[in-house]
Amino acid sequence: ETGGGEAAPAPWGRVFTPAELATEWKLSENSIRRMFQDRDGVFVHGDSNPRGKRGYCTLRIPQSVAERVWRERGGGGRA
Repeated sequence: ETGGGEAAPAPWGRVFTPAELATEWKLSENSIRRMFQDRDGVFVHGDSNPRGKRGYCTLRIPQSVAERVWRERGGGGRA
C-alpha cells in the first residue's frame, strides 16, 4: 500500500476487480465476470459451479487482458 491509501500497482501492471472494471466500463459486474472468467491471464480462485449451490469465484484481471478485451470489443483508446 502506498502512503495515499491506494494499493501499490503490481510489478507486472495494474490488476482490476470485476467491480472496478464494471464501474469504469459502465457495465454490470456480472457482465464483466462472464466476459473475463474464461480468458487466459485472468486469475480465477474458487468454484463457479459447486454441486447445486450458488457458485462464487474471485477474479483478478490484469490490465493487459482488460486492454486486449476492450480493443477486441471495439473500445476506444483507453481501457
